[in-house]
Amino acid sequence: MHRLIVALLSAFDAAIAVAAGVAAVLAPFTVLWVVALGDTADWGALWPASAAVWQLGHLVPLALSLPGDYLAAAGVSEDAASFALSLAPLAFATFTAIFAARSGARASRADAWLTGVLTGTVVIAALSALIAVSAQNSVATAAVWQAVLFPTLLFAVPALAGAVATEWREAGYGALARLRDRVEAWPGWWGAVPGVSVRASAAAVAGLVGAGALSLAAAIVLRAGDIVALYQAGNFDALGVVVMTLAQFAYLPTLVVWGLSFVAGPGFAVGTDTAVSPSGTQVGVLPGIPAFGLVPESSSPWLLLVVLLPIGVGALAGWIARSHLLAAAGIAPRARARKPARARKVEALSDPASSTPVAPEPDDLDPTDEARRAALEELLARPRATSASAAAADTTARETDAAPAVAAETPDTPSAAPTFAWAPAPLAEPLLPRLVVAVAIALLSAGSAALLAVFASGSIGPGRLAEFGPEPGPVALAVGLQVLVGASILLLSSRSAADREAQGDATAPDAAAAPPVPDAAPASPAESEPPAWATALAAVPASLVDRTKDPLPQPDRPQGSPAFPGPSVAPGPAPSAKPPAAAPSSAPGAPSEPAPSPKVPTTPAPTPPAQTPPVSSPKAPAPGPEPVDPDADTAPIDLP
Repeated sequence: MHRLIVALLSAFDAAIAVAAGVAAVLAPFTVLWVVALGDTADWGALWPASAAVWQLGHLVPLALSLPGDYLAAAGVSEDAASFALSLAPLAFATFTAIFAARSGARASRADAWLTGVLTGTVVIAALSALIAVSAQNSVATAAVWQAVLFPTLLFAVPALAGAVATEWREAGYGALARLRDRVEAWPGWWGAVPGVSVRASAAAVAGLVGAGALSLAAAIVLRAGDIVALYQAGNFDALGVVVMTLAQFAYLPTLVVWGLSFVAGPGFAVGTDTAVSPSGTQVGVLPGIPAFGLVPESSSPWLLLVVLLPIGVGALAGWIARSHLLAAAGIAPRARARKPARARKVEALSDPASSTPVAPEPDDLDPTDEARRAALEELLARPRATSASAAAADTTARETDAAPAVAAETPDTPSAAPTFAWAPAPLAEPLLPRLVVAVAIALLSAGSAALLAVFASGSIGPGRLAEFGPEPGPVALAVGLQVLVGASILLLSSRSAADREAQGDATAPDAAAAPPVPDAAPASPAESEPPAWATALAAVPASLVDRTKDPLPQPDRPQGSPAFPGPSVAPGPAPSAKPPAAAPSSAPGAPSEPAPSPKVPTTPAPTPPAQTPPVSSPKAPAPGPEPVDPDADTAPIDLP
């Protein structure tokens, strides 16, 4: 896509993000101005009030200065006339961040991620500056540099993260693609460590946010009565109930982060010198906001069990990391990643002489053909496994047939059927890369939790209302330790024998079982099957081979060339009987088949009382070669 079009689309995304956030505040405020204030409404204050709420939702602290008329009418002390409002309704920041991440991902798929991110950042900075300048008022003021910088960062950082993540995962060319290829080319398991660490950390952060949302939902269900009582105590009319409910919905992500800090252990504060945690609750007088009805009045020892949730999240992240590490090392099966369209396009254009269109990938087909494609892949993979199993069974059968002949020979005679071990060595899991991944998951999760705690804390009023939310330091420490424990359980523990055998990586296979078949096809026939001369030698019966005269096998002799002498085998004891002559072949030039050996009677014949010949000493010279009978109709055994 042309870079100008990408820049225009990114600018439009940034403008939509700002307009949607401002409209979400301006619309209900307009209804409030019309219904509640009527003719006495000051329409000049509508825009500054809406802009101030939008800025507060993007982490911009506001300095409030209440006028004297309001203080006198409300009976508020002059000491509380000025205070800071910094507890942000994170719904606005969450919407902007998600929208920015999607915009960066789209720019990356359009092959202009840097252009898209920079254009969107410039546009949102300009719009934030325009809002900050036009919304100046005497009641709620904000520093201009903060009003410009904070919304810009909330858009730029997620947009950059979304673009880089998409570029790293899908790009087939470019600077990030080259960096990814270099990193993945690191030796051993280290090439997969960075990507696996980030992926598992993202899963851990999502799991922690889910644990916080779960605790918030449980609190809403269990303390719904207190929430309703606070609504009734406030004497809200219908419009007041709607406005208060919408405001609390804007703070819903903030409450989720509070729930995360609660399940992690440190808890959160609802005022100065207060604490709400599983180990205990200490609160004072709270404002009459219905959301504060979720705060428990006391705690129970059973609430300490909620700290198992972050440990479980860490275990889940460890399992994800272990699975991807094993898949990257080729030990465990992995789902075939979708080949990006950009990479296929580059491969098609790399050969200008080729006019063949690019065939679609299986993932590009209709989703209804998924089962058919899976069955086809299984059928294609079956012959390779079957042939490997048949070869292993054939090797075992040859060794079994040759066992009696080997047992019948003397210990000084070499074995007639040599055995070979071509089984691959078992793959081991190095400890150091797994340890690095576990520590990286813990550090990234702790940093993310601390950042969320900073966003979800602040002030809502003067005096003891100046401290609300969790402390970043204790939350980061608790989350980091819990996630590290959970991730280490799944990452550093040894796999069971059943898992290793199921994945073709058994470190201690059964001696009687067939040799393991590797998942991948062998690189060359010489590595997967024995040489031809060894197979032919094992197929020849031991009784037909005269080891005193036959040379050693010559694997490099050309086919059809005459046999040439080699180093002779040390002669053993003379055979007790001459080998039986082979029957003549029916076809001229064909090797003769050996005649069956005569059966030996089970009852030995009686020996005559003649004198037994003396037994030759082991050091006596071996008898000479047997004379060759010229009349014997036997064909020589031509060993390959």
